[in-house]
Amino acid sequence: MELSELVQNGQIPRHIAVIMDGNGRWAKSKGARRVFGHQNAIKAVRETTEGCVELGVEYLTLFAFSTENWSRPKGEIDALMDLLVTTIRKETNTLMDNGVRLNVIGNTESLPGSCRRQLEETLDITAANKKMTLNLALSYSGRWDMINAIKRIIRDSRSEEEITEDLISYYLDTAGIPDPELMIRTSGEFRISNFLLWQLAYTELYFSDKFWPDFRKVDLAEAVYSFQNRERRFGKTSEQVKA
Repeated sequence: MELSELVQNGQIPRHIAVIMDGNGRWAKSKGARRVFGHQNAIKAVRETTEGCVELGVEYLTLFAFSTENWSRPKGEIDALMDLLVTTIRKETNTLMDNGVRLNVIGNTESLPGSCRRQLEETLDITAANKKMTLNLALSYSGRWDMINAIKRIIRDSRSEEEITEDLISYYLDTAGIPDPELMIRTSGEFRISNFLLWQLAYTELYFSDKFWPDFRKVDLAEAVYSFQNRERRFGKTSEQVKA
């Protein structure tokens, strides 16, 4: 069955954000090391990316590595960075086949040189693709993003009168990208974990009990179906929205 048949003929979110959580616990449940979970999460990334393309989603943002993740054991960080390089290299053809442009948000200067080089190569290769933009949040956190935006505003000597929501959005790493309409978090945790703090102000939140390595297109369809059955009021009453 096609993914489009699993959801209503209703609104498809322009932008979906995902906190890919549960890799370590998935591996532990199988008696394996945490890195085994990260290795087996690639299929979930591929299916979610392809599923979003099939549905007509314009932007998909995946929380791949947070600023807080640098505090994890060095062995796990090294394995994650190596996996990131090999995965991006291997999946470039998949991105091209699906017309997906890769974009990166976060403090990329803190990434190892091998990661930055592979990212830059894939960014260049996929730059002309137009079906969907895949944003990888690497060495990213919402607070880092907001602090960085404030520093840029001060650097540019913006006046108090110029400070608006639009101006702040312009200085965030997601400038030019619409705020997510739907945020999905896997593994049964009910937190946003310092992810897109400014951008998630009016985002619909969806929590799945599945660990990320088990997440598939059908789970994406369930999340979108849930989104389609919600009333988004943005501070208004139901009567105003319906009118």
